[in-house]
Amino acid sequence: QVHLVESGGGLVQPGGSLRLSCAASGSIFSTNAMGWYRQAPGKQRELVATIASNYGTNYAGSVRGRFTISRDNAKNTAYLQMNSLKPEDTAVYYCNYIPPRENWGQGTQVTVSS
Repeated sequence: QVHLVESGGGLVQPGGSLRLSCAASGSIFSTNAMGWYRQAPGKQRELVATIASNYGTNYAGSVRGRFTISRDNAKNTAYLQMNSLKPEDTAVYYCNYIPPRENWGQGTQVTVSS
């Protein structure tokens, strides 16, 4: 069963940085693509970054050039480095596989505000 735990969120001023982590259980992590998703209040969950099993990456236009996704297969962990944060980045951030599995983690809140 998929079990995902996100961490690293917090309150940051515009222009600041945060690094999110996603710890995944099980043996499928290294052979599957992972994604970071976010859901802002009143909006649908959106996919913001993906990393394939071969480490190829893709980003939503709204975060390209500011966010960097990475993975450490030895630790079953994915990361999202977020720089130059904007108030519109405020959301709960989740990780999941691509395509997403049924079980989502609790997410981690990112709030960008002065």
